Amino acid sequence: MSETLAPAEAQRAYYARTAAHYEAMHVNDRDEHGIALAAFAGLARLHGARSVLDVGAGTGRALARLEDELPGVELVGVEPVAELRAIGHASGIPAERLRDGDALALPFADDSFDFVIETGVLHHIADPARAVAEMVRVARLGIMISDSNNFGQGSATGRLAKRLIASLGLWRAFIWLTTCGTMAKWSEGDGVFYSYSVFSNAGQALPKFPRRFFMNTTPLAGTDLRHGAGHVALIAVRA
Repeated sequence: MSETLAPAEAQRAYYARTAAHYEAMHVNDRDEHGIALAAFAGLARLHGARSVLDVGAGTGRALARLEDELPGVELVGVEPVAELRAIGHASGIPAERLRDGDALALPFADDSFDFVIETGVLHHIADPARAVAEMVRVARLGIMISDSNNFGQGSATGRLAKRLIASLGLWRAFIWLTTCGTMAKWSEGDGVFYSYSVFSNAGQALPKFPRRFFMNTTPLAGTDLRHGAGHVALIAVRA
């Protein structure tokens, strides 16, 4: 990660630099997000969805997938990285359907879309709670979060250690120490990322969308979803 850039700027620069290879690096219909999208599409049909907003849409991967799964539904994505949007536009997604937009300040009124979704975006945001609040605000029927679950990642010993550290109320201090105070990490495969769990923001959906469904989208170790699955999907609906 560049020492001259803030984490958010560094992540945008990373995506701009890797945009040409984004599809090969991050898109697979059978990966964790592909599985989450398939499950979401079924519930969206059940609830009669007529519009879906994808937050952090990248090249429009979810839009293309849902176009097949939800024919006739209005599908819109917001993505702040112009280079990623350009690839989506070149693949045939119109500019009005894949547009500029920030997850922390969605340019839409309350209840503008039936569903608002994200796939693998929140673990790149320093303040994911703010992004989830925006998703809940803009959604009318429900939201879907498909993202990392830090407490379910790693070996059995590592997961047990994480559980103990968290139970002692020392998780943030632990991350602060292991990241030298930045709270962020870097990898060539993912850019800037934060230690994140879907369960950390699941409660934000409750007041508006009290019916919640959780599923592991990667293999589950044991029977404890929170401590046994490295990636989890949450679909929360109004009724």
